[in-house]
Amino acid sequence: MTHFGLLCPPASGHLHPMTTLGHALMKRGHRVTLVGIADAEARVRAAGLGFEPIGQAEFPAGATREIFAHMGELSGPAAFRTTVEYFGRSTALVLREAPLAFRRLGVEALVIDQTSFGGATVANALDLPFVSVSCALLLNPEPAVPPVNTGWRYHPSAWAQLRNRLGQRVLSRLARPITDIVADFRRQNRLPMLTDGSQAWSPLAQICQQPATFEYPRRQLPAWFHFVGPLSDTASRESVPFPWHLLTGQPLIYASLGTIQNQQLGLFATIAEACRHLDAQLVIALGGGSTPEALPPLPGAPLVVGFAPQLELLSRAALTITHAGLNTVLESLSNGVPMVAIPIANDQPGVAARVAWTGSGAVVPLKRISMARLRAAIDQVWLDLSYRENAHRLQQDIGRAGGVARAADIVEQAITTGRPVM
Repeated sequence: MTHFGLLCPPASGHLHPMTTLGHALMKRGHRVTLVGIADAEARVRAAGLGFEPIGQAEFPAGATREIFAHMGELSGPAAFRTTVEYFGRSTALVLREAPLAFRRLGVEALVIDQTSFGGATVANALDLPFVSVSCALLLNPEPAVPPVNTGWRYHPSAWAQLRNRLGQRVLSRLARPITDIVADFRRQNRLPMLTDGSQAWSPLAQICQQPATFEYPRRQLPAWFHFVGPLSDTASRESVPFPWHLLTGQPLIYASLGTIQNQQLGLFATIAEACRHLDAQLVIALGGGSTPEALPPLPGAPLVVGFAPQLELLSRAALTITHAGLNTVLESLSNGVPMVAIPIANDQPGVAARVAWTGSGAVVPLKRISMARLRAAIDQVWLDLSYRENAHRLQQDIGRAGGVARAADIVEQAITTGRPVM
């Protein structure tokens, strides 16, 4: 059996899929340890995995609450710049402390989130095999595919490809503080420089939790790239209390702005007012950005909770209103639930664009939000059966993609054979 080390950001959207995969490997007899900051520990332990803290001076327990609260107040370019600053700090920390931790633990192979930007360099420094996992929207660039931080529509034409190339250059320039940190570490440790961004991902296996049909047409992915569908499992998550007795039996609308971009508190009132006319029960999950008691009474008296057992609620839902975080979108589609997406920052515009492209939901950009526009989008998805039909089609595609079991198979094969998994 193998001792696997995991690397991923401490946000729920990354911890949930990575610890789910780690849990699956653990059930197969492997030892699995996540190395990360203190705020990741509770979710890691809930999945039954080992945890090794790093960065206790720079990121003591509770540090991410303040960081994410600040991020949650931002949107658009300001939120993206703040995210880059945070990832720069965390990348420097990972490069400084993770190699020592993995060496001390006797880790034999790594499973690395694509957005752990120093992860491949850690693996190279330790001469360990590794597998890459795309927990957010996959980052692999192609001329025909818009940058992940844009809501640009897919189009295969020459003008669209030129637009996309320019957008990728801007994105690379914005991420330069992170790539410079990695380059400095590689120079200091006499590692070969990365001349292409794709060299930061595994040459053995790259796993993506999107189903292939929730991604624009791709032509340049490596042969060892695998679309496996969502990495989710209630058994690997913390138990979340919920007042189930307060559900009325009406069709359920689930609304969540995630666990980071959730400080747009006025948006919850807009959502409540936009749903008020429907014969449905609205459940709002605040994601830790506030408490139900801190909000004023909302139109229509929706059920408001701090956190929600999302997988269980989505199994009962008729509609999801979401910030277009990839995990919430994929978990909605896993249950055949159509969506209204309100993208706020980072890769959410790209995720929302794919919701519209697949016909599984409607999109209302945050900068254009109003009660009337949101209500029109909700009515559109609520009344037009094609959205639910398309969500059901994607649900079937997800069921065929293999999910966490297939992902664990790929990881085991890559590490056992040391050869690319085609």
